Amino acid sequence: MDTVLQFLSDYGLWGMFLSSLLAGTVLPFSSEVVMLALAAAGVSPVALLVTATLGNTLGGVINYWIGTLGKEEWLMRYLRTSPERLQRGIGYAHRYGYWSGLLAWVPILGSVISVALGYLRVNFPACLTTFVVGKFTRYIILMGSYHLFT
Repeated sequence: MDTVLQFLSDYGLWGMFLSSLLAGTVLPFSSEVVMLALAAAGVSPVALLVTATLGNTLGGVINYWIGTLGKEEWLMRYLRTSPERLQRGIGYAHRYGYWSGLLAWVPILGSVISVALGYLRVNFPACLTTFVVGKFTRYIILMGSYHLFT
């Protein structure tokens, strides 16, 4: 994993985009390490925020699209989750609608939520908006914390 993170860090903003895209999908990946490594290397914080938000949002859109396929067996296999966890994510997305997209950045739960939003065919433009807001907020807090402690 260290080699992969080093590789992504070496490719600057392209590495940031790819790592945030992977982290935004159902794949278990962390873009925070790449972001902090690039920030320490002097890459523009604004460029990192924009790039990470775009990549992570695209990952959420991919999850939403997977959800639109609409087969619970597939969703459980792709998400590698239990039927109970999938039903909890669907229930959460059903109860809160597109607003639950604000939590699409949360590890594991966020993937389940974004897939559930697609499964329920919740208004895509509204989901996209909440994905962007939630993911941007997450990254701005991360960058703010980094600059606060360096």
